[in-house]
Amino acid sequence: MLRSAKRRPEVVTADLSDDETEFLDTVSSQVRGQTLDAEQKVVAVDLAERLLETLSPEDRLALMMIDGEGASVNEVAEVTGWSESKVKVRAFRARKKAREALEKLLH
Repeated sequence: MLRSAKRRPEVVTADLSDDETEFLDTVSSQVRGQTLDAEQKVVAVDLAERLLETLSPEDRLALMMIDGEGASVNEVAEVTGWSESKVKVRAFRARKKAREALEKLLH
């Protein structure tokens, strides 16, 4: 169990700063479509980085290239040497893991 926890770190609410916890409370109670102020954006970026740290390096790479940089599946496949289907699966699983980690923090 300890080895598994080292390989797949989990972000828990206790690990978050007061600003991040407050941001999560605010976001979970707000309606989508509202814009964030500058401070909230900084907190959101920090929280996103923490969530990305819970992913494997390959999952993080796929997610950052596709969703972060706007690269196409074909471009990621060329850069990494992976097949297009592997890129799609990696990105899908990375999004799912990040979403699950965020949901744990919100509940």
